[in-house]
This record gives sequence, structure tokens and C-alpha cells, in this order.
Amino acid sequence: MTTLGARSDEQVRRDDREHVFHSWSAQGLIDPLPIAGAEGCWFWDYDGNRYLDFSSQLVNANIGHQHPKVVAAIQEQAGRLCTVAPTFANDKRGEAARLIAEVAPGDLNRVFFTNGGAEATENAIRMARLHTARHKVLAAYRSYHGSTSGSITLTGDPRRWASDQWALPGVVHFFGPYPYRSAFGATTEADEGAAALRHLEEVVLLEGSATIAAIILETVVGTNGILVPPDGYLAGVRELCDRHGIVLIADEVMAGFGRCGEWFAVDHWGITPDLIAFAKGVNSGYVPLGGVLINDAIAETFRERAYPGGLTYSGHPLACASAVASITAFKEEGLIEHARHLGTDVIGPALRALAERHPSVGEVRGLGCFWAIELVKDKVTREPLVPYNAAGPAAAPMAELAAACKAGGVWPFTHFNRMHVVPPIVISDDEVRQGIAVLDDALAVADAHTTSA
Repeated sequence: MTTLGARSDEQVRRDDREHVFHSWSAQGLIDPLPIAGAEGCWFWDYDGNRYLDFSSQLVNANIGHQHPKVVAAIQEQAGRLCTVAPTFANDKRGEAARLIAEVAPGDLNRVFFTNGGAEATENAIRMARLHTARHKVLAAYRSYHGSTSGSITLTGDPRRWASDQWALPGVVHFFGPYPYRSAFGATTEADEGAAALRHLEEVVLLEGSATIAAIILETVVGTNGILVPPDGYLAGVRELCDRHGIVLIADEVMAGFGRCGEWFAVDHWGITPDLIAFAKGVNSGYVPLGGVLINDAIAETFRERAYPGGLTYSGHPLACASAVASITAFKEEGLIEHARHLGTDVIGPALRALAERHPSVGEVRGLGCFWAIELVKDKVTREPLVPYNAAGPAAAPMAELAAACKAGGVWPFTHFNRMHVVPPIVISDDEVRQGIAVLDDALAVADAHTTSA
């Protein structure tokens, strides 16, 4: 671990405050923590305070920090060829595309590379519209698909609201399954899945199936709650799309590349979408990279017809070299299997034990290294610990909980009334238990805000 001292900390803070404009923030109300370094599942500040990264940064550092094989691959590629235009063939670009296609389901055999997840979903809907010659896209409430003009329109949470006046035409939102807070009055997961399918089918009917190019959904909803779909739901959406000639787009930007204990979360249910948007875990963000996996039928649409989209840094050699190294390390180190083990044998049981001990824990849910703790004021009424989209004093209980975790050396991921447990998938069993022990202590803060307090 390297500690650079208070003087460096002060310089980093000063430069940040004077010159960096941060995303999703009121600039004068934030005080970003300067980070000096990271390794594995840990990062530390300039004073030497270490934090167990239970957030994987933004749920992207799947392979952990500073993985030596990925770092070495970037260094080797930088010494050989730093950049090349996407009009050329490149060894690492082609190898990365092949490796990604090899672990993808079905006939998803081609990759359009982007710089991140928002560009991936943006291009996926463009491909679907051109392939079908239709214009509407159905997207779920309680979703996040990115912040570019098209992807933010697809998004079904409050981050979209400020951009509604510039919304992409033709986007229609629907309710996906959420058994704990059913929009349909369902009382079992099976009933919730069936009701959500009936609802989606009715939306398709009322919007006109012949006008709908695509249905896009997060296979497992990420920031909006780690909502794991009931068995049968995704198969029903696949059948609905097939019946009406609608392209099925799976947004696996957050859920893919081991996060759910599979290469892609759709593998958990044996479903093959027509397009998969990916980013984050493909190389853990070591160099910005995302993309769209494309099936043969959609790729054929553009065999002799130019695809009207592109990016200067599409398939950047440094990013692709890191993806090749990351996928190779996943295979060599058995990380898919390890993530599955963590979810089944370590994280899931430990979180369910927390739910039994703490009155503030309404539900835990997840797969692999992708879990949420839903916090409530009352377990019977399921009133959220803080209101939907709470800010300022109304959000104080969650801010207090996050502060308690950080004081215990665990960096949490919180959103609305939930704490997400989303560590790097390289984390050890003991590190998971260490982190959950801190959460256990910190939940006393949330318990104090319950009706039983």
C-alpha cells in the first residue's frame, strides 16, 4: 500500500474542487474522497484508511483492482500500438470480439464496440429500429440504460426526468416484475411473473405490435433494486417478441461478465436475446469499453447496407487488450464458478441471516455477487426506510447507514432505500464475511428508524 501524505491529499482535493465537474451532483454539495491506490478488493486514501470495496466502484470492477494480468496486457499493448482507427483490423480487437462471442449464448456472433454502456444501449435500439423498420421501443420502469439522449429516454427512474423535454420519440415504459412491491397485487413470484407478462402483452397490443421495434430490459435490474425476474418471465418475453417480430435487447451492462454467476445473466434462464448490450465487467473499466453483441439475422441486415453509426475509439486497442486479458483470467481462475459459489454459499445465507436479526431489513435478493438489502421502517407494511427518490433530510437514515459502513472500513453502494452488496467477484469468502459483519453492525443505524425502535 502506498500513502502519499496529507500534502498530496490537499492538492488532489484542491484540483478536484476547482476544476472537475462531477456527474449526477450539485457541485457545491459534494466532497469527493481522494483515492491513492487500490489492489484486489480494497482501495485506500492518502491517509492510509483502507476500504473493502463492496460497491465494485460502480458495479464494474468485477475482476478487482490492479489485476496483474490485465495491467500487464495494457502495458504490453501500449508499448506496441496505442491506438488505431476502427476502419482497420486489429489483433486485439478481433480477439476480444471472438472471445466475447464464444461465451455469449446462441448465435450472438458479432460485436459492435463502444466506449461504454450508454453508447451500447443507444446503438442497440438504433440497430433494432433499422432491422425492423419500426420505431417504438418498450422499456421498463425501475431501469437505468445510460445518460445519452436515447439511453436516458429508455431509463425508467428519476434520472430521466430532467431530460424528458428532449426525449427520444417512440419510447413507451411498462412495469416489470417486482414481487416484493408488486404493481399487480401478486402474492407469489409465479403470480408476479405471470401478471407482468400479461401487462406487457397488453402494452404491446395497445401500442400496436407492428409499430414496436424492440423491447429492452435489464436481465436483472441493477441500480433500481437487483430485481431478479421470476422463473418463466424472460422466456415469456422471448416468446412474445418472437410472436410479433420484435427485437429483444438484454441490457447486461451491469449484470454480465460473472456478476450473476454466469457469463451473461440470461444464461441463468437459458434465454438468447437478439442483442446484448455490455460494458463494465468485460474489462472491469480498466480502459473504457462497451459493446453490442449482435445475432446473425440482425448482422445480415447490414451485410450490404451500411450501418449508420460509429465511434472514433470503437474497439480501442488498449481497451480490447484488457478485455482479452480479463476474459482469459476469468477462465483460468474459475471466476464464474467462484461468483456462483459466493452467491449460493456465502453472500445469500449471510444476508438472509441479517434479515432475521434486523427489523429494518425487509427483503434480501440476488444472484452471484449481485445482491440488494431492501430497508424498511416496518416489515409488515413494507414502508421504505426513506421515501422514493428521497433527498436532503428525508434521505438522512440512508446517509447515516452509509457513513457507519465507511467508518467500519467498508465502502457501500446505496440507492434510495436499498444497500447493494456487489463486491468484486474475486473477493474471498473471508473478505465477504468481514464486510457483512460490518454491515451487521451498521444496520443498527437503520434499525433505529423502524417502528419497532
